[in-house]
Amino acid sequence: MLVLRGIERQYRLASQTVRALDGVSLQIEPGEFVAITGASGSGKSTLLNVLGCLDRPDAGSYQLDGQEVAGLDDEAISAVRNRRIGFVFQSFHLLPRLTVLENVLLPTRFAHTGALPDLQRAQSLLARVGLSARLDHRPNELSGGQIQRVAVARALMMAPSVLLADEPTGNLDSRSAADVLNLFREVHAEGQTVVLVTHDPDVALQAPRLIRLRDGRIEHDGAH
Repeated sequence: MLVLRGIERQYRLASQTVRALDGVSLQIEPGEFVAITGASGSGKSTLLNVLGCLDRPDAGSYQLDGQEVAGLDDEAISAVRNRRIGFVFQSFHLLPRLTVLENVLLPTRFAHTGALPDLQRAQSLLARVGLSARLDHRPNELSGGQIQRVAVARALMMAPSVLLADEPTGNLDSRSAADVLNLFREVHAEGQTVVLVTHDPDVALQAPRLIRLRDGRIEHDGAH
């Protein structure tokens, strides 16, 4: 499903060149649950951005569902992000003026899909995350854990090939974090591919497969 070969990504900082990813190669199969971890500056956020088509590598090959994405134009990349990749971020990124239901429906605005099936799916996903009674609430009326569950429902709205989560428990208390991690385990058990980036070793333990980065290279890839 996700195949990276020889991925390179460099950044210029003042007079220095920082090699954020240095020849990264990996393969993630459909239905896997993978945690990517490493110290600050190890390259894990850059790797997530490449996997999520938010950043383009300087060199190497990235195939998603058998399609080479490195050479796609901006419009095609946007379509890939919208239809094949679900994102869950540490800072939630819900729109404050929209209701919970409207936030979950947001990806469908860009996909031009049918209104009634979209509405039914959004309601079903919100029921799945325990928020059926909050459809008309706005984000400022919810707890942090509830907001993140809305974000998970939104990420699943387009039935993506892969769910990417960037420090999804970083802004949550321990109980809310446990609820969100349990939700990831549930959707993985149903066949969803999940890739979770975290600096927290306890969070990383939730995934059967661990990829640990160091200085832009894979230091470990396998079981814990």
